[in-house]
Amino acid sequence: MTKLLTALDKMLEVLKSLADVMTAEHQQLSGGQINSSLLQRITEDKGSLLATLNFLEQLRRDAEKEAGVYAPYSGQPEMARRWSALQEQTVKLRDTNLHNGMLLNHQISFTEKAIEVLKPYQTQSFYGPDGQATSSSYVNRKV
Repeated sequence: MTKLLTALDKMLEVLKSLADVMTAEHQQLSGGQINSSLLQRITEDKGSLLATLNFLEQLRRDAEKEAGVYAPYSGQPEMARRWSALQEQTVKLRDTNLHNGMLLNHQISFTEKAIEVLKPYQTQSFYGPDGQATSSSYVNRKV
């Protein structure tokens, strides 16, 4: 039973960390300007936490099998309480993830539209491969 309680507790800890990461993701996606490096790190952290959660889920299932007790753990008030908290947190995270997905799709759409606006100007070459201006007329700058 101790393995099962430990697995449930660890799962709750990981879900809380995941909630923090998803809050940071939300802040990045809903802000005026996205820090792409930070968003990449957040995505990596999220992936790592999900992998950890998957591992803990397998430990929980193995511990259930060993103890002969299965979710929702009726008759086991401490485990039932933890299970309920896990389910509640999972629903919140699902909703947050859906919202973040909508924000991400909005950002992608905005970026695609910006690229479309800029495409006509892409063919104009201002600089050559050597980094020098391609036009023969240079702008004089007073120093």
